[in-house]
Amino acid sequence: MMRARAGMPGSLRLRLLAGTLAWILVSVALAGWGLASLFRQHITQQLQAELTLHLNQLTAAVNAGADGRPVVDPPPNDPRLEQPLSGLYWQVDRLADGGKPALVGAARSRSLWDQTLEMPDTPRAGAGDQTYDIAGPGGRRLEAVARILKPAEEDAAPLRLVVAADRSVLAEPISRFNGMLAIALGALAAGLTAAAVVQVVVGLRPLARLRRQLARQNAGGSRIEGRFPSEIQPLVDDFNKVLAMNAEIVQRARTQAGNLAHAVKTPLAILANAASRDGSVPASLVDEQVGMANRQIDHHLARARAAASSGAAADGRAPLLEAAQGLVRVMQRLYAQRGLGIEIAEVSPDLLFRGEQQDLQEMLGNLLDNACKWAASRVRITAEPADAGRLLLHIDDDGPGIEDHERERIFLRGVRMDEQLPGSGLGLDIVRDLAGTYGGEVHAGRSPLGGLRVSLWLPAA
Repeated sequence: MMRARAGMPGSLRLRLLAGTLAWILVSVALAGWGLASLFRQHITQQLQAELTLHLNQLTAAVNAGADGRPVVDPPPNDPRLEQPLSGLYWQVDRLADGGKPALVGAARSRSLWDQTLEMPDTPRAGAGDQTYDIAGPGGRRLEAVARILKPAEEDAAPLRLVVAADRSVLAEPISRFNGMLAIALGALAAGLTAAAVVQVVVGLRPLARLRRQLARQNAGGSRIEGRFPSEIQPLVDDFNKVLAMNAEIVQRARTQAGNLAHAVKTPLAILANAASRDGSVPASLVDEQVGMANRQIDHHLARARAAASSGAAADGRAPLLEAAQGLVRVMQRLYAQRGLGIEIAEVSPDLLFRGEQQDLQEMLGNLLDNACKWAASRVRITAEPADAGRLLLHIDDDGPGIEDHERERIFLRGVRMDEQLPGSGLGLDIVRDLAGTYGGEVHAGRSPLGGLRVSLWLPAA
């Protein structure tokens, strides 16, 4: 998979900064263009307003003379109109009318000196004030406002009044404003850029902390500690769920390995005992015990697959008496040298366990094996229906028993009450684990035979 698409930064920080900086530049550029345009429009309107004011003064002062030439009295009083080529001008043109020819510059301000303003066209009378961009003295561009005026005299020709100003009066303040605007917007862009950098660095800091927490998992961590922002916390919670699930899977795998090893140990022990008594082990015994070991292996593999998908199911039916009889025969062979009396009492053939036969054999086998290890001479199995659709099994022995405060410890994984006796400390933990899988339970108490009684509640079919 490509690390990032072509042309796009691979770092999330760079992506955010690139996008933010691009937006800042575009926004500042648009703001600068808009403000400069508004200011240019404002200055232009101010100049036009000033020209219109002078045009109004000129309109009030112009009259038609006796010779048909316009007379301006008094002229507009702005000092720039008296200074030659000052940049501010007025002019009155007589327009052609009837037999009278047009006369450009019939009257003009002193600032024009000996030049006239060349207007591009002759607007109609009554068209209102017109704005022009014309060439002035020295080829300089002028902003001009013109008005058509019809004198009150009947035979007077129409007049065109023009007031114009050098456009440099616009360029200077606009240039100055643009310079100040560029400095202000540059400072604003720099500030926004710094704020964006700080925001990205601070905003992504929780991700850096999350990365460090994940790196610690390689050193044996079991979960990600600490609180994170609301946008990241769901991701952290999902990570913790995955970590907890992985830890559970590892623990389950270890448990299954231990259970399998414990289950295979009994057939191996029977074969070893038979071999120690007689150098030639019967083929039937080998076949029986190897078959049992294979069944245990297949059973535990099936349980591992089932637990990995949907957990243990309890859809089968297993006769309790049949399982007990088969296990009694196994234990009599396993403990033949001790001459133990293992009996089945009060177990009805109608009692059925609702679950897998292999699980029933494993639970009952581990309880019998534990009883036979501690019994002096006698082990007894009893079973009866219990309440809420359950079965109650009792495994009694006449051994030394266990003190009340020690009875719960025997179900802990790896706990052995006597290191001198063979065992791994897994059998009773396996029983409790399997019973819990089916919603059952197991407890230890004092046996009527004088030793230990282990009571097992299981669902009945």
